[in-house]
Order: sequence, then structure tokens, then C-alpha cells
Amino acid sequence: MATGHVLVPLDGSPLADEALTFALETFDCRITVLNVVAPLDTGMSEGGLLEAGADRRAAADERATNLVDRAAWQADEVGREVETTVKTGDPAETILDYVEENDVDQVVMGGHGGRKNEIARRLLGTVATAVVSEAPVTVTVVR
Repeated sequence: MATGHVLVPLDGSPLADEALTFALETFDCRITVLNVVAPLDTGMSEGGLLEAGADRRAAADERATNLVDRAAWQADEVGREVETTVKTGDPAETILDYVEENDVDQVVMGGHGGRKNEIARRLLGTVATAVVSEAPVTVTVVR
């Protein structure tokens, strides 16, 4: 089965950038770049030390927009186009929901090391581990 739609979640890390490069070089199909803004509630903000505020939310939204705009520019530099989207929510859940709701055939994402006592999380990262284990499509993790 040919791949018709690839999703590349970006978080601003070098490995995510490498995942986008890999997808652009490997797949000749529709590519969507997704950035997920985690909710800025007290449970998610700097260990709960700071209150969520409009300024922090605006900064997070601006960062997300800059990430997907940069991805579109990167694709344009190699003669490709990507669709871009920004969503708010839990990163792994939002990626999985996007896959289900948008006819995605493959996910290409960067992996990050996590807690030292869990080998899979250490090798892939918590978001990548969740997506790999729960996605109904092939997931390629770029390390």
C-alpha cells in the first residue's frame, strides 16, 4: 500500500527537525506538520510554580506558529509543500487523535530520551513511546 499522507509532529527539537527532513526526502505524498501546544495549566507549567496567563499562552501560540512556519519554509527550500496545523492538548493524545481523524498513513517523529529507569522511554521519549504503542499506523522514530 502506498503512503498517501504522512504526519510529522514538531516540537522544536533537533530530532523533530531531522524527522521532517527525513519525511521530505523519503515520501512523495501529502505531508502535514503538527505542533501541539500543551495546556498551560498549573499542572503543566514549570512544575506548577507559575500561574497560566494570557501572556504565556500568547508566547506558546507564537512559538507554535513559528515552528510550523519554519517547517513550511524548510519544505519550500527543497521544492515541496507541507500542510501546517497547531493544536492544543496532551501531545501524544493529540497526535493520535489527528492520525485517526485525518486519514494519516504514517507518522514520522523525533524521539527523545526520558526517565532512566524505563528503557523504552529512555530510548524513544514519552510522547514517541505512546504514539508507537498506540498508533494504528506505521510510526518511524528518527533518532
